[in-house]
Amino acid sequence: MMILGLVRWMQPVHGYDVRRELLSWSADKWANVQPGSIYHALRKLADEGLLRAVSTEQVGARPARTTYEVTAKGVDEFESLLRAQWWQLHEVPDPFVAAFSFLPAMPRDEAAAALRNRANLIRAGIESMRASLESDWVRNSKPVHVGWMFELWLARAEADMAWCARIAERIESGVSYLPASIEQAAEWSEWKDRAAPRDDDAK
Repeated sequence: MMILGLVRWMQPVHGYDVRRELLSWSADKWANVQPGSIYHALRKLADEGLLRAVSTEQVGARPARTTYEVTAKGVDEFESLLRAQWWQLHEVPDPFVAAFSFLPAMPRDEAAAALRNRANLIRAGIESMRASLESDWVRNSKPVHVGWMFELWLARAEADMAWCARIAERIESGVSYLPASIEQAAEWSEWKDRAAPRDDDAK
Protein backbone atom coordinates (compact mmCIF):
# COMPACT_ATOMS: atom_id res chain seq x y z
CA MET A 1 0.00 0.00 0.00
CA MET A 2 2.79 2.44 0.91
CA ILE A 3 4.61 1.98 -2.39
CA LEU A 4 1.45 2.11 -4.50
CA GLY A 5 0.34 5.25 -2.68
CA LEU A 6 3.69 6.99 -3.11
CA VAL A 7 3.93 6.15 -6.80
CA ARG A 8 0.40 7.47 -7.28
CA TRP A 9 1.29 10.67 -5.45
CA MET A 10 4.68 11.29 -7.07
CA GLN A 11 4.21 9.77 -10.55
CA PRO A 12 5.96 9.48 -12.82
CA VAL A 13 8.68 8.47 -10.39
CA HIS A 14 11.60 6.09 -10.24
CA GLY A 15 12.52 3.73 -7.43
CA TYR A 16 15.29 5.91 -6.02
CA ASP A 17 12.87 8.74 -5.22
CA VAL A 18 10.31 6.31 -3.78
CA ARG A 19 13.01 4.85 -1.53
CA ARG A 20 14.24 8.29 -0.46
CA GLU A 21 10.72 9.46 0.36
CA LEU A 22 9.94 6.36 2.42
CA LEU A 23 13.18 6.75 4.37
CA SER A 24 12.38 10.41 5.03
CA TRP A 25 9.12 9.18 6.60
CA SER A 26 11.03 6.55 8.66
CA ALA A 27 8.56 4.06 7.19
CA ASP A 28 11.04 1.24 7.79
CA LYS A 29 10.34 1.66 11.53
CA TRP A 30 6.54 1.87 11.60
CA ALA A 31 5.26 0.44 8.31
CA ASN A 32 7.49 -2.61 7.93
CA VAL A 33 8.82 -1.29 4.62
CA GLN A 34 12.43 -2.36 4.23
CA PRO A 35 14.56 -0.10 2.00
CA GLY A 36 16.29 -3.05 0.36
CA SER A 37 12.99 -4.53 -0.81
CA ILE A 38 11.59 -1.43 -2.53
CA TYR A 39 13.04 -2.04 -5.99
CA HIS A 40 11.92 -5.67 -5.92
CA ALA A 41 8.44 -4.57 -4.81
CA LEU A 42 8.21 -2.07 -7.68
CA ARG A 43 9.09 -4.76 -10.22
CA LYS A 44 6.61 -7.18 -8.65
CA LEU A 45 3.83 -4.58 -8.72
CA ALA A 46 4.63 -3.94 -12.38
CA ASP A 47 4.49 -7.69 -13.11
CA GLU A 48 1.06 -7.80 -11.45
CA GLY A 49 -0.19 -4.95 -13.63
CA LEU A 50 -0.56 -2.50 -10.74
CA LEU A 51 2.27 -0.28 -12.02
CA ARG A 52 3.59 0.37 -15.51
CA ALA A 53 7.17 1.19 -16.43
CA VAL A 54 7.06 4.33 -18.57
CA SER A 55 10.80 4.75 -19.22
CA THR A 56 14.24 3.47 -18.33
CA GLU A 57 17.28 5.69 -18.41
CA GLN A 58 20.95 5.26 -17.56
CA VAL A 59 23.37 8.05 -16.80
CA GLY A 60 27.05 7.14 -17.07
CA ALA A 61 28.03 4.13 -15.01
CA ARG A 62 25.08 4.47 -12.65
CA PRO A 63 22.48 1.69 -12.52
CA ALA A 64 19.56 2.11 -14.92
CA ARG A 65 16.54 3.87 -13.40
CA THR A 66 13.05 2.82 -14.35
CA THR A 67 10.26 5.35 -13.99
CA TYR A 68 6.83 4.07 -12.93
CA GLU A 69 3.25 5.23 -12.79
CA VAL A 70 0.11 3.60 -11.41
CA THR A 71 -2.32 1.75 -13.67
CA ALA A 72 -6.09 1.87 -13.25
CA LYS A 73 -5.86 -1.57 -11.63
CA GLY A 74 -3.22 -0.20 -9.28
CA VAL A 75 -5.44 2.71 -8.27
CA ASP A 76 -8.26 0.30 -7.42
CA GLU A 77 -5.89 -1.91 -5.42
CA PHE A 78 -4.46 1.05 -3.49
CA GLU A 79 -7.91 2.37 -2.58
CA SER A 80 -9.03 -1.10 -1.51
CA LEU A 81 -5.96 -1.55 0.71
CA LEU A 82 -6.30 1.96 2.09
CA ARG A 83 -9.90 1.50 3.17
CA ALA A 84 -9.19 -1.93 4.63
CA GLN A 85 -6.70 -0.27 7.01
CA TRP A 86 -9.04 2.60 7.88
CA TRP A 87 -12.14 0.55 8.56
CA GLN A 88 -10.70 -2.56 10.22
CA LEU A 89 -8.58 -3.30 13.26
CA HIS A 90 -5.36 -5.22 12.68
CA GLU A 91 -3.36 -6.71 15.52
CA VAL A 92 0.36 -6.23 15.01
CA PRO A 93 2.50 -9.17 16.23
CA ASP A 94 4.57 -8.03 19.21
CA PRO A 95 7.54 -10.21 20.28
CA PHE A 96 7.31 -8.74 23.78
CA VAL A 97 3.77 -10.09 24.23
CA ALA A 98 5.02 -13.54 23.20
CA ALA A 99 7.78 -13.30 25.81
CA PHE A 100 5.43 -11.92 28.48
CA SER A 101 3.17 -14.96 28.05
CA PHE A 102 5.99 -16.92 29.71
CA LEU A 103 6.24 -14.55 32.68
CA PRO A 104 6.39 -17.39 35.28
CA ALA A 105 9.61 -18.63 33.64
CA MET A 106 11.37 -15.40 34.68
CA PRO A 107 12.66 -14.77 38.21
CA ARG A 108 10.46 -12.12 39.77
CA ASP A 109 13.24 -9.64 40.38
CA GLU A 110 14.46 -9.94 36.80
CA ALA A 111 10.95 -9.64 35.35
CA ALA A 112 10.28 -6.47 37.36
CA ALA A 113 13.68 -5.02 36.43
CA ALA A 114 13.10 -5.79 32.76
CA LEU A 115 9.72 -4.04 32.84
CA ARG A 116 11.23 -0.97 34.48
CA ASN A 117 13.99 -0.98 31.88
CA ARG A 118 11.38 -1.23 29.14
CA ALA A 119 9.58 1.75 30.67
CA ASN A 120 12.83 3.75 30.65
CA LEU A 121 13.45 2.92 26.99
CA ILE A 122 9.91 3.94 26.13
CA ARG A 123 10.35 7.17 28.11
CA ALA A 124 13.39 8.04 26.01
CA GLY A 125 11.37 7.44 22.86
CA ILE A 126 8.55 9.63 24.19
CA GLU A 127 10.95 12.49 24.83
CA SER A 128 12.29 12.15 21.29
CA MET A 129 8.77 12.13 19.82
CA ARG A 130 7.76 15.17 21.86
CA ALA A 131 10.82 17.04 20.65
CA SER A 132 9.95 16.13 17.05
CA LEU A 133 6.32 17.12 17.52
CA GLU A 134 7.32 20.55 18.84
CA SER A 135 10.03 21.12 16.24
CA ASP A 136 9.86 23.34 13.18
CA TRP A 137 10.52 20.18 11.16
CA VAL A 138 7.01 18.93 11.97
CA ARG A 139 5.22 22.23 12.48
CA ASN A 140 6.41 24.02 9.35
CA SER A 141 7.62 21.41 6.86
CA LYS A 142 5.15 18.54 7.24
CA PRO A 143 1.38 18.20 6.64
CA VAL A 144 -0.72 18.67 9.77
CA HIS A 145 -1.72 15.00 9.89
CA VAL A 146 1.94 14.02 10.45
CA GLY A 147 1.74 15.75 13.82
CA TRP A 148 -1.46 13.85 14.54
CA MET A 149 0.38 10.58 13.85
CA PHE A 150 3.00 11.59 16.41
CA GLU A 151 0.19 12.22 18.91
CA LEU A 152 -1.09 8.67 18.33
CA TRP A 153 2.38 7.18 18.86
CA LEU A 154 2.82 9.27 22.01
CA ALA A 155 -0.50 8.13 23.47
CA ARG A 156 0.34 4.48 22.82
CA ALA A 157 3.84 4.83 24.23
CA GLU A 158 2.63 6.59 27.38
CA ALA A 159 0.05 3.85 28.00
CA ASP A 160 2.73 1.16 27.48
CA MET A 161 5.13 2.91 29.85
CA ALA A 162 2.48 3.26 32.59
CA TRP A 163 1.51 -0.41 32.19
CA CYS A 164 5.14 -1.52 32.63
CA ALA A 165 5.44 0.38 35.90
CA ARG A 166 2.11 -0.94 37.16
CA ILE A 167 2.88 -4.60 36.40
CA ALA A 168 6.41 -4.33 37.81
CA GLU A 169 4.88 -3.19 41.11
CA ARG A 170 2.46 -6.14 41.12
CA ILE A 171 5.26 -8.61 40.44
CA GLU A 172 7.39 -7.11 43.23
CA SER A 173 4.45 -7.26 45.63
CA GLY A 174 4.55 -11.06 45.39
CA VAL A 175 1.06 -11.53 43.97
CA SER A 176 0.53 -15.12 42.79
CA TYR A 177 0.46 -15.58 39.02
CA LEU A 178 -2.11 -18.39 39.32
CA PRO A 179 -5.71 -17.81 40.40
CA ALA A 180 -7.05 -20.30 42.91
CA SER A 181 -9.25 -21.95 40.29
CA ILE A 182 -6.25 -23.33 38.37
CA GLU A 183 -3.60 -23.66 41.07
CA GLN A 184 -4.15 -27.41 41.28
CA ALA A 185 -4.58 -27.98 37.52
CA ALA A 186 -2.12 -30.59 36.23
CA GLU A 187 -1.09 -28.56 33.21
CA TRP A 188 0.19 -25.77 35.50
CA SER A 189 2.06 -28.01 37.94
CA GLU A 190 5.47 -27.42 36.37
CA TRP A 191 5.19 -23.67 36.84
CA LYS A 192 3.38 -23.69 40.15
CA ASP A 193 6.50 -23.18 42.28
CA ARG A 194 7.77 -20.42 39.99
CA ALA A 195 4.40 -18.67 39.90
CA ALA A 196 3.87 -18.68 43.65
CA PRO A 197 5.31 -15.74 45.60
CA ARG A 198 8.46 -16.45 47.59
CA ASP A 199 8.46 -15.68 51.32
CA ASP A 200 10.86 -12.76 50.85
CA ASP A 201 8.71 -11.43 47.96
CA ALA A 202 5.68 -11.17 50.22
CA LYS A 203 7.50 -9.24 52.94
